[in-house]
Amino acid sequence: MTNPPDTAAPTTALLLCNLGTPDAPTAPALRRYLAEFLSDRRVVEIPRLAWLPILHGIILRTRPKKSAAKYASVWMPEGSPLKVWTERQAKLLQGFLGERGHRLTVRYAMRYGSPAIGSVLDQLRAEGIERVLVLPAYPQYCGATTGSVTDAIAQWVLKTRALPELRFVNRYHGEPAYINALADSVRRHWQANGQPERLVMSFHGMPARTTTLGDPYHAECLETGLRLAQALNLKAEQFLVTFQSRFGKAKWLEPYTEPSLVRLAKEGIASVDVICPGFAADCLETLEEIDQEARQAFIVAGGKRFGYIPCLNDSEPGMRALVAVAEKHLQGWAP
Repeated sequence: MTNPPDTAAPTTALLLCNLGTPDAPTAPALRRYLAEFLSDRRVVEIPRLAWLPILHGIILRTRPKKSAAKYASVWMPEGSPLKVWTERQAKLLQGFLGERGHRLTVRYAMRYGSPAIGSVLDQLRAEGIERVLVLPAYPQYCGATTGSVTDAIAQWVLKTRALPELRFVNRYHGEPAYINALADSVRRHWQANGQPERLVMSFHGMPARTTTLGDPYHAECLETGLRLAQALNLKAEQFLVTFQSRFGKAKWLEPYTEPSLVRLAKEGIASVDVICPGFAADCLETLEEIDQEARQAFIVAGGKRFGYIPCLNDSEPGMRALVAVAEKHLQGWAP
């Protein structure tokens, strides 16, 4: 005699968290988004008395219009690239995990903007969810990203009486499935376009002082870069790890991406491919900063061929990597 199928609603959920995005490529939407993002103490660690007058008196008066134009250049018909890809990842993750026998609910949330982490957690609790695995989309741990997601969860916990069990994924920068997915995306790009003289792995930058303060982000980026190079059988002179998205005049993690590309072009390197292994989904920082601005800088400096290798997005290897990370942390929870 076989047991009847279990038709009860899932009591376990996975919450896929990404950074966030403005609601529209307009100055008012960017002003709201940047006000929330740049007010986070994890993101900007300058003393509040010094920072807030700069933020509200200068940055939020001048930057939204410029940023809106950049967002407009990469906006998809369905909306912001980051939100479009993250939503697709959540839906596919539900399907892939379901195929492997896991009964759980998968939702996505944004640290800044909507859907907000707290509101999605409220929805899950109202649906009877008893256990939540929080999976930040950031492969490498950084206080300004993964740590900030944890802060948002903690703020929700402080005002919630009946709490679900919570688990957190802090990092997956060295997970074999993730490295294999990155390597597969590079190989497919090379099969279609040929292998360049250099592979540049560009990660989001952080102030250099974060490393001395104990943040493991820099070391984890270097480890990801090395593991990817090993998977591709690259020699030391065939790849370069760099850091992008500098802000302000302080020293940030080096070498910087765009100046490195300019230097390579001036040294006679004619062809480069750039991949951004710190981003699980394409966004402004990859599509505009790298595929537009960095591309132009390399070509103007004398480079001949610039290739951008997209993020894993909703590719099957990328989704399999997220499934592997989720299953590792769901043990004992979802059947």
